[in-house]
Amino acid sequence: MPSCARLIRSVCLCLALALVPALASPPASAQNGDKPAIAIGADLASQAGTTRLTLTLSRAVEARGFVMERPDRAVIDLPEVNFQLESGTGSRRDGLVQSFRYGLFAPGRSRIVIDLANPATVGKIETTTRAKDGAVLLTIPLQKADRETFRKAAAAADPAPAQARAAAPEPADQRPLIMVDAGHGGTDPGAIAVGGVFEKDIVFGFAQALVEKLEAGGRYRVRMTRDRDVFVPLGERVRLAREAKADLFVSIHADSISAAPQVRGATIYTNAEKATDLESAKLAERENRADAAAGVDAAEAPPDIADILQELTLRETRGFSSGFARTLMGQLSPVMEMSTKPHREARFVVLRSPDVPSVLVELGYLSSKRDLDLLQSPEWRAGVTGSMAKAIDLFFTNRATLGRPTMTRRSAAAAPVLP
Repeated sequence: MPSCARLIRSVCLCLALALVPALASPPASAQNGDKPAIAIGADLASQAGTTRLTLTLSRAVEARGFVMERPDRAVIDLPEVNFQLESGTGSRRDGLVQSFRYGLFAPGRSRIVIDLANPATVGKIETTTRAKDGAVLLTIPLQKADRETFRKAAAAADPAPAQARAAAPEPADQRPLIMVDAGHGGTDPGAIAVGGVFEKDIVFGFAQALVEKLEAGGRYRVRMTRDRDVFVPLGERVRLAREAKADLFVSIHADSISAAPQVRGATIYTNAEKATDLESAKLAERENRADAAAGVDAAEAPPDIADILQELTLRETRGFSSGFARTLMGQLSPVMEMSTKPHREARFVVLRSPDVPSVLVELGYLSSKRDLDLLQSPEWRAGVTGSMAKAIDLFFTNRATLGRPTMTRRSAAAAPVLP
């Protein structure tokens, strides 16, 4: 007898099929519907050196596949798909597939990222219609390959990165602009709690609550690097803040240490070439792999800052970042558990803007039951976001007295993001 969850998904598929025309037209035309296709099933099957991933969809979509090396991945690009799959889908190894992730990659685009157990190439992707209910089966074959064949296929791939989103024109508003960055998103779930809770969902809900708190005060203009469950590359997050001429960048995350569930508490990070400790260095390394998790190659490091004005601005920006971190720590300590070293430094990609003071806040540990319960509590969230808003008020009050980075906006636009 099917489970309740599977029954609900089957009903959703039947409703979706009832709302779209018969799939007699070719896949390209089927993509022109107003609503995304719905995916309710994803199955793996292996035979004779080939592993097939089959999606069950409400209508046909076009799919494009390519492979990437270091680490070995197969990437499937699709138009936007509403994934209604069972919890844990993608975590089971089968044949050439170690695991896979899925989600919104960019506005109007979804992506499946497959971690490969062995080198493989993407074969011809086929679409068939199931006679019994009209559902569409999209089959993606992965064919075993030797290392040299795989390397050539990866070198020939055209990943076609997500379109950069242009910053909206600024109104004539002199209020400080706060850029709130909810970590991870889309095909990159971030840390995953034992019960299947994703970091990307926890931090997005918190970021939304912080934005609402700041907007309610009326003192700031506030933007988010992502306003829904979509993947945004790390460098793009920095670019959005700089092009918007943000006055403060706050990145929200939640850590996890499955081997130490007793560890809990918040930590505030600022950027530095040398990490405070080995734990901070490892965390930054994990966070900086977010692009690879979503099937995107990190951009090459830009040249070092050479201009003395830019270097002075960088130093001043780091000073403002550290000052805000200390202020934030003072406001958060009375309302939430802090880690043993509440302010640390490391080389986080999202903190490398030379002209926007930036901090990354790890709210707690998803591996700690106590932290996880608090992270999902609306009352706790309201108290913490209120304290964060007070810290931001204090930061800008002090900054009005001390001044702000001296780099002109024209010079700032030319300054590279730190490698």
